Amino acid sequence: MTAPKPTPVEPDFALPKTVDVVVIGGGIIGVSTALELAERGASVLVCEKGQIAAEQSSRNWGWVRLGMRDPREIPLMQESLRIWQTLDDRLDRKTGYTRSGILFGASGRRDTGNMERWLHHVEGLQTGARMVSGGELADLLHGNQSGFESALYMPQDGRAEPQWTAPAIAEAARARGAVIMTNCAVRSLDVQAGRIAGVFTERGKVTSGRVVLAGGAWSRLFAGNAGIELPQLKVLNTVLRTSPIAEGPETSLWSDDFAIRKRADGGYTIASGHENTVDIVPDSFRLAMQFLPAFVQEWKSLRFHLSKRWTIEAQQDRRWLPTDVTPFEKCRILDPEPSQKTLRRAWASACKGYPAVQTGEIVQSWAGMIDVTPDAIPVISGVDDLPGMYIATGFSGHGFGIGPGAGRLMADLVAETTACVDPAAFRLSRFSDGSKVRPDPGY
Repeated sequence: MTAPKPTPVEPDFALPKTVDVVVIGGGIIGVSTALELAERGASVLVCEKGQIAAEQSSRNWGWVRLGMRDPREIPLMQESLRIWQTLDDRLDRKTGYTRSGILFGASGRRDTGNMERWLHHVEGLQTGARMVSGGELADLLHGNQSGFESALYMPQDGRAEPQWTAPAIAEAARARGAVIMTNCAVRSLDVQAGRIAGVFTERGKVTSGRVVLAGGAWSRLFAGNAGIELPQLKVLNTVLRTSPIAEGPETSLWSDDFAIRKRADGGYTIASGHENTVDIVPDSFRLAMQFLPAFVQEWKSLRFHLSKRWTIEAQQDRRWLPTDVTPFEKCRILDPEPSQKTLRRAWASACKGYPAVQTGEIVQSWAGMIDVTPDAIPVISGVDDLPGMYIATGFSGHGFGIGPGAGRLMADLVAETTACVDPAAFRLSRFSDGSKVRPDPGY
């Protein structure tokens, strides 16, 4: 079945010769950064090697959640939630955002005790977060038969449509003066006197004093060619969507067996609640020690797999010149095959949990590559030894909901204004300054 089709964004015709900021990557992080900067009067160029939001930004679950996040992400996600509430009016376009609430069913690792411990991180934040059980839980679950005795309820969390959102943000950025170029890969950086002077694209050179790398799963490869060490791997997540279901739940649910959320068309997006595939590739060994704490912590939810990705990445160029055809031009859109086993298990679990789901049909399935870091939180940072270079990547499956806030924080750093939240946790240098680097589930 085919991958999701994001709303088409027609490119601008001419590549500018000079801009204030070049943004590499047309996913939700890149276009959110571009919008923020354009609204502040900066001239911005977004270069996307393929199409806007064609990779993980249109393939994610569509969740906008504060619940069960790493505590270090909570302030930034709060900022993002504030942005989401008025985003459609600001863009004058639809994202499908609705505050529907999300339930996290207590079982397995996310048991009642762990959820109660996580709740301490949002005390006093007026989120309405609470543990629910009994009749209140039954009402929220709307016919679910999974047998949950309790759940964490996040009433301010919600959902939006990934196929609409990044394109809507990109169009709004263009309306404010940004230039959007698709099928235009940035090949390499132009560095002069030890600082950023611009970029070399497949269509020519652009002069710019600031560059933001927001390349998602491709960021490590680009950074490596520039001599920047960025520890990042790719994890494959498989998703399906259904035809409209009349009696399905309004509140999204995340459980060990499956995750489900209603779509704007009345259908549902369904995925495994914990299972992800990790293709074994050469970088798996290069980064093994850095990722070891994360692998140990998430061992039960990871499916290590030797596939054709090994050959693809082993044969991929890791160094090139501005005049060379790059891997970004050889693969415009990363479109991996979904895991059929994961699809079958998630579908079966969803049908068992919500019998109403059986009245629908699977009409589409796909997979996307999630960009992950050793501590499962993003890099939103300048590069200390390369002035003018910034990186926003490694969102570890949390990027869609937090994207608008991340774009604002990245714009704050680029513009050298007061940051909307403390960016220290997201600094690139944490991987080299002796910091303890590992995921923090918050319990």
